[in-house]
Amino acid sequence: MTRGGLPKRQRLIGLWLSLSGISLLGGAIFAAWLDAQLAPTGVTRMALWLGSFSGGATLFLVGLVLERMLFTPLRHLQVQLARLVANPDARDEHPPEGWLKGLGPDLRRVRESWREDRSRLATAHADGARSAARIRQELETLLQVLETPLLLCDYHRRVMLFNQAAEDFFEGNTGLGLGKRLEALLPVASLQQALSQLPNDGSPRELLAPCDNRWLKVILRRVPGSDGETLLTFGDATASWSSEMGVRAELADMLTPLRQHTASLTSAADALIQLRHQNEASTSLLRQRFERVIHEEGITLGDNVAKIGQLLDDMQHQGERLTPMWSNDFWQALDERLDPEHRLITPVGMPAWFKGDAPALIALFDSLVKHLSTHLPESGFEGEICLGNKRVYLDLIWRGKAIPEHELAEWRQQPLSSLPLTPSVADVLRQHASDIWSLTDDDGVHARLRLPLPAVERVGAPRETAPPRPEFHDFGIADLPPPDEALASRSLRSLEVVAFDTETTGLELRRGDTVISLGACRVVNARLLASEAFDQKVDPQRPIPAASTAIHGLTDADVMGAPPLDIVLTRFRDFVGEAVLLAHNAAFDLLAISHKGVAFDIPVIDTLLISRALDEALDGHDLDSLAQRYDLAFPPGTRHTALGDARVTAELWLALLPRLEARGVDTLEQLLALQANAFDRQDASAL
Repeated sequence: MTRGGLPKRQRLIGLWLSLSGISLLGGAIFAAWLDAQLAPTGVTRMALWLGSFSGGATLFLVGLVLERMLFTPLRHLQVQLARLVANPDARDEHPPEGWLKGLGPDLRRVRESWREDRSRLATAHADGARSAARIRQELETLLQVLETPLLLCDYHRRVMLFNQAAEDFFEGNTGLGLGKRLEALLPVASLQQALSQLPNDGSPRELLAPCDNRWLKVILRRVPGSDGETLLTFGDATASWSSEMGVRAELADMLTPLRQHTASLTSAADALIQLRHQNEASTSLLRQRFERVIHEEGITLGDNVAKIGQLLDDMQHQGERLTPMWSNDFWQALDERLDPEHRLITPVGMPAWFKGDAPALIALFDSLVKHLSTHLPESGFEGEICLGNKRVYLDLIWRGKAIPEHELAEWRQQPLSSLPLTPSVADVLRQHASDIWSLTDDDGVHARLRLPLPAVERVGAPRETAPPRPEFHDFGIADLPPPDEALASRSLRSLEVVAFDTETTGLELRRGDTVISLGACRVVNARLLASEAFDQKVDPQRPIPAASTAIHGLTDADVMGAPPLDIVLTRFRDFVGEAVLLAHNAAFDLLAISHKGVAFDIPVIDTLLISRALDEALDGHDLDSLAQRYDLAFPPGTRHTALGDARVTAELWLALLPRLEARGVDTLEQLLALQANAFDRQDASAL
């Protein structure tokens, strides 16, 4: 028997069949003995045999009735109650039946009252929540469109908020995530020191910090009136730093010899002027020497001036305003500038990257079309990018004649009033070390304007913009226990949990089978962060058997080129950080990632063991059965994928939490003790 619960169904059925069999066997032996002793005949003999079998038959029939009318309805009731505790809005699949059928109206009344109370409570909070929802929506909209990367951390330096720009800025860095410590993102001691010394009035402090081969300019502000929250904004200072240490440093170094050569040239010129009033014969040799000095210094001075000019050009070409652009994005932006309601520019040819000042180039072409409207068509243009050796050519093509050079010369002097400081067209062209001209195509029908621009060593289209994140902030993180609090005494809802799952080449992990896919997602503050996921294929360095492919669908071609397991596990360990691991049948998945050079010396929660401990009398603790029991769904095509199974495991964990709390299992220490009592040696090899 379980502690205070029903006996396991297998044990109950085994006990019932054993007793029935023993009774029938005993009755048969007893009837045979009486038959031999009394030698009855006819009806008497039949009555003797029927009487001897009556006990076993009665026991069998009573057990059958109890199973169908009592024990099975009790188990169905247990499943339904477990589902309602996990989710009060879950569907009612098992109404009371058998001898418990009379409880149907009462159970239905309890469920309806529960839902009515929840509905009234939700209605009571609706007015206040409506205002909070509006503020939250405005905040999330602002976070999505704000181009400045920013983070908000609590007193313990845990991330409570970040925006889309920050996610793009730290792309690929596993240290960014709600609830993660700031040290995982920027592991520099100077940052921690700066945070500890921030004034409480919100005054900013600046810090230059290295991160992933970049120098970041970090501005820190303590949020006034808060519980120690800090706002951090980021900028990439690498270009400015390189400029200070590169071209600008060279330019500064050029000033000293330039002054020296200028002083020498001036002194020699003054001395030569004074020699005019002296005897020609006595000063001719000295004059020749001064002239030679003036000639040499003039050449050197000219070379230095040329170098300075080249350095200035380099500063323009390497300036922070000249950024990589994708040609199709540029044509679309220009199209919207020329006529937002109509499509005037049709991109043709292969798109490519180029480097330029996008606002200045858009203003330049806008001015060009307006100034040369008498030469350019109103029907529209084609935009093409042509590749050269070190430059790319931005071509605006139309059906008609080329533009005369004198018209372009006049246009180059036009000011661009929409840009800061109102530079001329020639200034923008000079900024890009370029010029613009018009030419007729070989077909004699089309003409084009051509603008050479710096090329960019980049291939492929820009990555697609990620959809807006469903989780940008969680201010409840500030109410979580301090990170240095003993993990064993942490409440289950305050745990940071990483649910993970593996797909393997087979089930014989001790005989060479290995991981081919690893997926994980995070739960912070009892909230599944669906977008903070880890999903990585692994090169098993061995063929994938067809029998395994039939289960998870992965073939040798799917994992070709994927990193090996040791590299994937290193990345996964960084993703886990300080979290607790969660898995379904964790013994198998832990065996798959253990002894591979990466240590996972952290507590592990197993939903299989938790379910078995809570409902030992019920059958079916595999992931499919539990998903059905708790009304969880696998999105199409995600079953037997590492990330898909990990997400359902995380949802299962959140469904089990209320049932654990109802039994007084509130801390990690208590949970680990509960699941340890349910451990079975067969778990390590179960599916």
